[in-house]
Amino acid sequence: MLKRLSLAAAILAAATAPAFAHLNPAEHGSLLAGFSHPLFGADHILVMVAVGLWAAQIASDSSRNALWQIPLAFVGTMAAGFLLALGGIGLPFVEPAILASVIGLGLLVAAAVKLPVSAAAAVVGVFALFHGHAHGGELGSAGALQFGIGFMIATALLHAAGIALGLGIARVSPYIARILGAATALLGLSLAFA
Repeated sequence: MLKRLSLAAAILAAATAPAFAHLNPAEHGSLLAGFSHPLFGADHILVMVAVGLWAAQIASDSSRNALWQIPLAFVGTMAAGFLLALGGIGLPFVEPAILASVIGLGLLVAAAVKLPVSAAAAVVGVFALFHGHAHGGELGSAGALQFGIGFMIATALLHAAGIALGLGIARVSPYIARILGAATALLGLSLAFA
């Protein structure tokens, strides 16, 4: 099993490209463009799945509410960041914060950090603010509602995939999630130097 996971992680790492989810703003503005946006960048996929993995880790030791509260905090705060950008309110260090979210969430999963659900929701919320701001900053106002709904749905589905993965592998060994977290952090670090 571990050999297969290692092979899958190696193939995923070889196939990723840094931050190519940021499309040409002229192509934005539809529900489909918003939905597909998080699916075309390694940084997006790694963070969204890591949020789900971490929520599953926290839920295994405490409240099952972590399974929905942590991802909801991410999606809700991402929407707030999106609206800030559309309103012309800038945030400093957006791209570095996005890369830090990949590394940071990977490390949180790798270390199996057990925070209270509200604290974990606050952590992912901070990272989500920058992800949402990046989406809104690239878009402009044309088709913002449809695009925003699309990327929030895709984000929630990636969180659900991370939760399902986390709950599934917890039955086999809790260390598999930790290995995936470490791989996420390493891939985030590689994105920083790409």
